[in-house]
Amino acid sequence: MSTYEVIAEDFQQVLELVSISVDELVDPLERAVEVINQALLGEHKILCCGNGAGAAVAQLFSIGLVHRYEQERPALPALSLSGDGATLTALSAASNNDVYSRQVRAIGQAGDVLLAVAASDNNGSLIQAIRAAHEREMLVVLLSGGDCTDVSSLILPEDIEIHVNSSRGPRIIEMQTMIVHCLCKLIDQSLFGNYFGTDS
Repeated sequence: MSTYEVIAEDFQQVLELVSISVDELVDPLERAVEVINQALLGEHKILCCGNGAGAAVAQLFSIGLVHRYEQERPALPALSLSGDGATLTALSAASNNDVYSRQVRAIGQAGDVLLAVAASDNNGSLIQAIRAAHEREMLVVLLSGGDCTDVSSLILPEDIEIHVNSSRGPRIIEMQTMIVHCLCKLIDQSLFGNYFGTDS
């Protein structure tokens, strides 16, 4: 297969997945925005975590809130739990599964939201983080894909799961990145409207 064919095949797979996912994702995206907005308007914060590439997706979301998505506007309170390497290595020395849950228990408060990103199974650290969030009376927004039944089974009726219906890791991460961008844009629009104008 030529370089062109490899690129074209990957792009085509993404286009097809995006096309079939729109109708499935609109409702959970809308509900996730409502949950996150209620937390932010109530002066609560969003804690973000994920495994592997999912940690990067979670961090991208926290950047989009604290810094901005496309337009200048006030900073919104969000924290990536994978951003502090020293804390992560200290916690993982005791137990890899507790790297997020101990942080949630330390700084999570009732009314906060946990955004967790899982792209496959084997999500021990996310399982513990979700359990800790529920103990703290926090709501959970779970971005999942593939076979994530280990974390999906923990989602309560008041929580939100945004599931990408694909078994391919790279495609799931690409879709989760788009989902995070949509969340950031919708949050900005609903909280700030067009007050800050539009990019030229």
